[in-house]
Amino acid sequence: SPARTALAPREAAARRKGKARRGRGKARSEGLLSKQKRSRRMKANDRERNRMHHLNSALDALRNVLPTFPDDAKLTKSETLRCAPNYIWALTQSLRLA
Repeated sequence: SPARTALAPREAAARRKGKARRGRGKARSEGLLSKQKRSRRMKANDRERNRMHHLNSALDALRNVLPTFPDDAKLTKSETLRCAPNYIWALTQSLRLA
């Protein structure tokens, strides 16, 4: 068939044998694949956890400079991000008037 002739000789031979493989290297066992997936997931979870810790630290630092009423009120993440440009604008205006 035309589709089979378009395959590389190696792939065509593998198809005929019923052992078509994708990618490089040897076929891996299910146990090894499971361990690799678990390892990748754990690494991805660690990266996400670190990203969130850094984001929360940055938001805490921003909250510390934003004025709030009452003074002990903690702004949410979205409130912090909404208030920041307004506060920057107000500071810019006060510098222009000074």
